Amino acid sequence: MVQTCRGSDLPIGNRKTYLLRANGNRSHEVWDVTAPNRPTRVSIPVSGGNATHKNWWDCTSGIAYIVYDGRQLGWKTSRLLWIVDLSDPANPVTIRHFGLVGQEPASTATEVPAGAHEATLSPDGSRLYIAYGTSRDGILQIVDVPTLLSCRPTCSMSPAPAALLAAQVGRLDMPRFWGAHTAWPVIAIEVPEHAQFRRASPRDFVVLVSESLANACQEDAHHMVFMVDITDASKPFPVANYQVSESAGSFCSRGGRFGAHSMNWSYNPNFYKRLIVVSYFNAGVRAVDIRNPFQPQEVGFYIPATTLNTAPRNGKIAIQTNNVEIDNRSYIYLTDRANSGLHIVQLTGMAAQIVQPAATMRRKVRDAP
Repeated sequence: MVQTCRGSDLPIGNRKTYLLRANGNRSHEVWDVTAPNRPTRVSIPVSGGNATHKNWWDCTSGIAYIVYDGRQLGWKTSRLLWIVDLSDPANPVTIRHFGLVGQEPASTATEVPAGAHEATLSPDGSRLYIAYGTSRDGILQIVDVPTLLSCRPTCSMSPAPAALLAAQVGRLDMPRFWGAHTAWPVIAIEVPEHAQFRRASPRDFVVLVSESLANACQEDAHHMVFMVDITDASKPFPVANYQVSESAGSFCSRGGRFGAHSMNWSYNPNFYKRLIVVSYFNAGVRAVDIRNPFQPQEVGFYIPATTLNTAPRNGKIAIQTNNVEIDNRSYIYLTDRANSGLHIVQLTGMAAQIVQPAATMRRKVRDAP
């Protein structure tokens, strides 16, 4: 739940470094971390509620897409997308609030759609991919960013349904037993197997992750990772999935949750369009080759050992790998939901070969006989 921007990348154009973070469950804050040993809070973009979650900060435009409590504003959901201009981090300006039809303050819907969990931005900043409902009644919404922001400076904070639908490009409603925890765009991926067809390559996808919530598989379905083709963004369509085999490790009886949770957010060119890393609770972290998005393949995994601090789940001690992220050295960072701590791992074997820097790969090709 932490995002950073250099001041030189933001419209303000200074030499500082800023950090946007969730403050427990109470607010989202911006800190000046130019001197890491002397962080200073510079603003509180949103506060007054009690439902923080993940945010995305676009350093080029300065716009932040923050998930926060909507009930304090009269919206029918506790997790609402707040769109805030952080071009000048010390002076945040709320542009608008955004959600699904049925969540708006004036709604009389008897069934309110699930709240937003997180939003991610396309590499060019033109599209927003919003995941609603982490583990059931999931919805993937694709939003046109210029249309979303075109109401400035008079955006309504309580928009009518038509105003919410104006920015919507596409929507995928999932079955009640699967949710949308993470929606990660993989845009313009070449599909060599389809290259002979006139319009079959490149194609656009969203990697959609549904979160497991119950221990010992006591839920309606195995939560997994879906590859959703969004080449026609108005009609998102799932074409493949990735899942860990339960029988490979007797995971349902191992303790804690078994199923997917989340995946990395990174446009690191060594990973992007090649490899994703997925947290899978008691099955650890999984490296998945998506170079053929119609047939994702696992190419590596790591299940950390439990520690003296690992908290029991349903009477058993099991690892609960919760979130994953990568850095520019291709190190993978795992946080554990059961108090086991932080693990830092690196890729080996085929997985490591997939993410080799492009320059290294070209050199090996030239050197080959």
